[in-house]
This record gives sequence, structure tokens and C-alpha cells, in this order.
Amino acid sequence: MTGRARSRARGRARSRSAPEPAEPQPSEVARASEVTQAPTGLQAPEVPGPAPPPNFADIVRRSAAARKPGQIQPRLQLLSRVSQVAGAGPRQVVEAGPPIGAEGMSQPSEELQLASRLQESRLQESWLRERTDVGRNFRDFVVNTRQKLGHVRESTKGIQGRPVELFSNHVQLRSCSQRNLYKYNVIYTPGIEDGRKREALLSELEKLLGKCHIYDGNYLLLPHPLGEMKKEAVSKVNDKPVKITFELSRELQTTSPDCLRYYNILFRKSSNTWLYAQSWDLDTHTSNLIYRLEIWCGYVTSVLPYETGLTLCADVIHKVLRMETAYDLISRIHEKAEGKDVKEKIFKKLVGSSVLTKYNNKTYRVDDIAWKMSPRSKFIKSDGSEISFVDYYRERYGTVVTTFNQPLLITKGKWKKSLQDTLHQPIMLVPELCHLTGLTDDMRKDYGMMRDLSNHMRMNPKERQYKLLQLIDDLRRNKTVQKELQDWNLELKTKFLALSGRTLREVRIHQGRRMFDNHNADWSKITRDVPLLRAISLDHWLIIYTKGDYGSALTLHQNLQQVTPKMGITLRNAKLLEADNTVESFISTLEKHASPKPQMVLFLLPTDNKEIYDGIKRHLCIYCPIPSQCVLRRTLGKPRTLLTIATKIAQQMNCKLGGALWTVDIGLQNAMFVGIDCFHDIVHQQKSVAGFVASIDSDLTQWFSQCIVQQSGQELVKGLTTCLHNALKFWYEQHSSLPYSIIVYRDGVGDGQLQALIDQELKQMESYLEDVCRGQNVRLTFIVVKKRINTRFFLKKPENGTLNPPPGTVIDLEVTRTEWYDFFIVSQFVKEGTVSPTHYNVIHDTLYLSPDAVQSLTYKLCHMYYNFSGVIRVPAPCHYAHKLAYLVGQSLHQEPHESLSKHLFYL
Repeated sequence: MTGRARSRARGRARSRSAPEPAEPQPSEVARASEVTQAPTGLQAPEVPGPAPPPNFADIVRRSAAARKPGQIQPRLQLLSRVSQVAGAGPRQVVEAGPPIGAEGMSQPSEELQLASRLQESRLQESWLRERTDVGRNFRDFVVNTRQKLGHVRESTKGIQGRPVELFSNHVQLRSCSQRNLYKYNVIYTPGIEDGRKREALLSELEKLLGKCHIYDGNYLLLPHPLGEMKKEAVSKVNDKPVKITFELSRELQTTSPDCLRYYNILFRKSSNTWLYAQSWDLDTHTSNLIYRLEIWCGYVTSVLPYETGLTLCADVIHKVLRMETAYDLISRIHEKAEGKDVKEKIFKKLVGSSVLTKYNNKTYRVDDIAWKMSPRSKFIKSDGSEISFVDYYRERYGTVVTTFNQPLLITKGKWKKSLQDTLHQPIMLVPELCHLTGLTDDMRKDYGMMRDLSNHMRMNPKERQYKLLQLIDDLRRNKTVQKELQDWNLELKTKFLALSGRTLREVRIHQGRRMFDNHNADWSKITRDVPLLRAISLDHWLIIYTKGDYGSALTLHQNLQQVTPKMGITLRNAKLLEADNTVESFISTLEKHASPKPQMVLFLLPTDNKEIYDGIKRHLCIYCPIPSQCVLRRTLGKPRTLLTIATKIAQQMNCKLGGALWTVDIGLQNAMFVGIDCFHDIVHQQKSVAGFVASIDSDLTQWFSQCIVQQSGQELVKGLTTCLHNALKFWYEQHSSLPYSIIVYRDGVGDGQLQALIDQELKQMESYLEDVCRGQNVRLTFIVVKKRINTRFFLKKPENGTLNPPPGTVIDLEVTRTEWYDFFIVSQFVKEGTVSPTHYNVIHDTLYLSPDAVQSLTYKLCHMYYNFSGVIRVPAPCHYAHKLAYLVGQSLHQEPHESLSKHLFYL
């Protein structure tokens, strides 16, 4: 198993800045994944005859008869309409970048229409101000989910575990006085789209506003009042007067959540000097290849409110920049390719990738290529004048474009989600000025190159702490920064926030008749010679290989026969079949020998060709549902590790056939655990896929899975009632009763979507349990899981310096929110680098779980992921849902066959 695949298996976050790829590739040892097809309706067909006890269909039918027909659907539609209104907020104007295309700016009539729409939005906002006025990114700080949870209203602190002293990467930000701040709504007449021009117009009014002000594109924050509720002024752009109206929106305290957006703008501006302050050129010579990379090191900061007040959270980030431009890539493809395929190959390589323009230090996503345009093409500026791209870059940035026969790259910009109704033209980029970011597939496959890259980018706790202290010291010593903080009545403390955590007891692993502890959160060596919890005999199975790989296939077969007896698996001889390295040949070979239907098909692939892998998985997950295992030939190239690899493959095959490896004592009886996650294909803009996985037995060894295909980019899931219905139906078949409780772990939801999640997904499940399972008293707990966080924790060890906290460390004070029932857990053991905690937020709980209970339960679930013999970063149902959604979104693009829904075919 590759280090990268192992990293995925542990559930690490998909970092925005790390050198890891944005989208995981299939594992070298095993590449599989699937989903299930949704049933057509919620009500099961009637079963004649007596049924003691009643079946699940009878329960659904009696509940449906007890309510009016069509009761659920109108409620869900109403909730959807309410959430759409509640989600409406003030439009944000994103600062424009390079030229906005050759079609020119909006006409005056369109600008007036835009101003009218903005005014309507502000009128609508007045009655929703209490919830949405703090800005799209920060309005969830007023979504107080804890006030509805009476059992933790007084305290969300647990007491179990061994106390440990920690410190975080948070620095307290205190208010020096009780002076108020003043928030003004800014209206331009005529309307101005360009964010830079808006700011330029405000800078002309320094006498009125003063030097100290923060503008976010809609609102202006001042440390002093303008003296009137409504103030008008005139500024000029290109000698054209623009009337600017300032309307007092609110009077705010310094610690108000409304100020968070502006404080973050302030610190991004103040710390801009240190962003990407260091860079290294990395020339790696491995496998006769030379990779020229540039690594930029910098910081990411955020100001957020916690129990101790406002804090500045800072972390070190890295950005990998390839020492080649988009034009270099175009030229290289032109040299190697011929004919009509050139444009198609360039399109596949560039579209969906991210590029960085050094002239303004911004990152853009390439959405299309304008083949008929060139740097000599002209566009109309906002003042009505016409200019070529060559002249624009020379005048604006002092940058010279030397090649004139290159096409232009098209990016839609960052306004498409928040400003869907706003008229904008796409941004045009010159390939010669666009540096490619991230790593190619060839780079990721090169172990030597990735090792060299990790040595530069991976920081242990001591190194990370030193870099962060350096940033805080620089901010405090900079007179300009300190003067600006004083103007806003703010003071930045000198030390990181110290706090206490607790380390939970080690979780005992039950495998077969044996029990053992998980030392250092890894029990892979212990499990090799112990019978599995539930072993499945493999009597009829196939191994399909390509020409020249018969020896590798035979060696793998022999190693599997050697390791399976210790696991308790009865493994009969497989039928070895040869095929060509094409999807058609693999499928035709399988069909010739598919009678009787095999239990398992193992494919030995010569390369990790995605098209072949996708074709195999589509056929065996949709049209001919058979569990499958794909193994790369190079995985078997090291004789010393063959037994270890064979053990891992045998374990995965056993799971896909319905077997189980181990279990843990959850401590909660008659409970169903659900994981939900979404996959978004941001490169090819395919439809998003939501994965739904639910346990259907008390030991958490059997899982029901189903997926929902949605619109591209859609995070919140519709149709959860169908998934929940099917999961409960399978549970009822196992237990002849409904579960007492359902605990949902929802991954992939940001803070800005919390209220919408409550209004939509949570309401769907609540409504279903209330209306369909009426009288069954099924309790629901809903927990939001968040991995993409910048918070870090360090263990105080005077004799050893700064270390990572041990696995099972819980933090539920100081850096938690007063409005939430939340906590952090460090579940993994990390040998190199700094461990990342996971944030959990309990937004709904009718089971009334105590802090100790929910924390212990969550940590135990991190032990139940069968693709890694150790503790992963998130609860197992979450990661199963991610694997399911990833397989369907990347390879299948439609729902798999329903007969696979009770198997972990997506491992």
C-alpha cells in the first residue's frame, strides 16, 4: 500500500495547500468502490397473511394511514422554500482581476437593473438581518444550536480521561476599550461592478472617512461615526462623478460577531508582507526525470470567536509552483502530438487545473480555452476605451508578453456561487503569464520526488511552533500593524493559548476470540495471525491478468493461499485467465467464464490507466454486479512485502464478500450509525454525488450503502428520506424491530452552510422519523464533522520539546464555541509532521448524549474502518460514505446495482 493510499485510508484532510493531489487516485493494492440504487418509493408492497411481529412495511403503512395523505412532501417543499429565503444574504462583490474579456462591460441600463436588484436584496435583508447580516462566511456564529440542547446548556465539558497540558496555534485578540464601531451600507450611483474601483472611489474620500476604515465590497466599518444617519458624498472615476451614499446600518461592539469579517480583512492585509515570504527551488533527479518546482511558504490566518473571546488562529501553509507556464505545456503538447488531437489533449491537461499569476499573486481555475483569441485581441475597459491584452499588462503591471500566437485561457472567476444574478464577463488570462500549480500524476507516482518534496513541506510540531512564533513576533514589532490595531481598539497577545485536554482510554479491539489494545493506534502486525471476526469462504473466483503477467498472477495466488488459513478463510484455487489490456477484452474474458457466477474477480493490471479501471468498475458495479479487486502489477514487485500485500488484499476481498475483520465495544445498544459525505468533481464539472452509509447490525460489521446523484457543486443532500427508509428496512430485517437511536455523522459541510443544513437535511430526517416511524420513539443525534480546519494542538514536554498529542486526545474548552456543543479529537498517531485534529459539532440530540459519551463513541468509531488496521481521522461511517461517493463520482457516474448495497464493495 502506498504512503499516499495509506494517508487516504487514515482519513486525512484534503489540504488546500499541501502537496497531496486534489483528488485521490485509486490505491495501488486495491481499487474499488461502489453505491446502491435507490428504490422507487417509500412504501413497501403489502405482504399477505399474518406477520407476528409486524414487518417494516406494516409500520410504514400504519404510520401513513395515521396522517393525511401527502403530508410529508408539502412540508419538505415548505422547508425548501424557507431555506432559500433564509439563505439569501447581501450580495458580495468580488474584486476583479485581469481584463474581463473582449465583450466589454455592462451597459448603463444593465447597471441600473443591477442596482435595483441590490436594493431589493437590501430590503429583503432588513427583516433577516438578525441571521444574515454578519456576512456569508460568519453568519453561523449566531446559529445557536446549543440553546435547544437542554442537557448541555450549562456545560459541554467532559471529565473522563487522563489530563494533558496543551497549547494551540491561537493567540488572544483583546479589546482595549469599550468604544463602539460603526457599520455603514455603501451605495454607488450609478452602480460600480469593479471591486477595485469601489475601493479607489472610497480612497478619494479620506477627509470624510479617515485613513482607518475597512471595506468588504458592500459595507464599510469605521471606528468613528460620520455624524449623520445618512451621508452623501461625490467621488470621481476617470473624471466621471459618482455619488456615494453611506447609510448607518449598525452600531457594534468591538467583540461583535459582525466585526469578524472586517478583522479578517484587516489581518490578511496586515500579514500580506509575510505571505509566501520564503521559497525554495527543488530540482529532483529521479527515474531519469527532472522536476523543477518552487515551494512557497507562508501563513493562513483567521479571527474567530471562542469561549475565551476573539482569537487569531495562524498556521503555516505551502504552495507548490511548477517552474513552467501554461504556454510551456501547450508548446510541449504541440511538439509531441499531431493532427486534430492537439487541442483535445491541451484541453484535458489545462481545463480544471489551477494557475498562479505572479504579477498579482492570485490563483485562478482554468474553465475553458479561447482558441480564436490571442494577446493581441482587444477588449473594452470599463471607461469605454479599447485596449489589447498586450498593452493592458504592460501598462497595468509592467509585464511584457513576448508570444502573440498563443490562445487565451478563460476563468469564470469566484463570483459564480455568491453572485449568480450579477452580470459579469469571464476573465481572460495569457498562458505565458500563468504558472502551473500542483503536481502531475507522473510526479505523484515518483516516490523519490515525493519524498524530497515532503522533506521541504512536512513540519514537525517544533518547527511549526517556531514559524508561528516568528509570525506573531513580526506582527507585534511592525509599527504599521500595531498602529492599525490600536485604531481599532485591538491588542494581540504575545503567547499562544494554553489549555487542558484529556486523553481517552485505549480502545480494545475484538477479533475472533481474541482481544488486544491498539498500541500507537495501529494493530496491523497483531491481526495478521489472528482469525477474522467473520471469514467468508472463497470457492469460485477468477484472476484475470494481461499477457506476460502469468508469473505475477501465480505468485499472488500462492501468497493468498499462504496467508488466508491463519485468517480462517477457506480459499479454493482460482481460475487464471489471460486478457488484453483493454476494457473490452477484460469484460469479454469475464463473460466467457461467468457461468456459474463467480464470487469475486481479481484483476491484475499492468498500469493504473483510469479508463480501464473505470470501465471494469462500471461493468461490475452496474451491469454485472460482482465484487471485484484491482491490483497493480508493480505492487507485487517487492518480494519482501508480498505476504503483507497478500494479507491486505485478502482482508479487502473478505470485506467485499460480506465478511468482517474486527469490532470494538461501542457501549451503545440498539443504535444505527449513519455517515453522509459528498464528492464534487471540480475538474470535469460532473454531477456531484452524495454517499449515504448506515450500519445495519449491532456490531457495526454490516453496512448499507446508497448514493444520490445531484447537480454539480451541490453539497446539501435531497432525498435522504429514501436512503433512511431503505436503511431502516434492512435493519428491521436483521432485528425485527427499529433501532432505538440513529446517530448521524455528516462530513463536508462548512460553517457557512450550517443553518441550511439544519433547515434541509436535518428536517428531512426529523420529518421522516416523526411521520413514518410514529410511535416507535426513534431518537436522532446529528453531528457535523469538519476536517478542513487550521487549528493545531501541541503537547507540552519540557524534556522533549514540543510534540504531537497522543491518539484519543479530546479538547472541549477554550477554543470551542459558546453557541455550539462542539469538541476536537486527535485520533491518529503521526510519526512525521504535525497531527491534524478533527472538529465535531453536535447540532441535534434527542438521545441526550453526555459530552463523555459522545466523545468516547466518536473516538471508538474511528477504529472501525476496515481498509486500515489503525485509527483514522474521522468516524468509519464518514469515511465509508466518502469512499462510496468518490467511486461513483470518479468512475461510475451513476448509481450501482442495488444487490451490492449490503457489501463494502467500495473499499
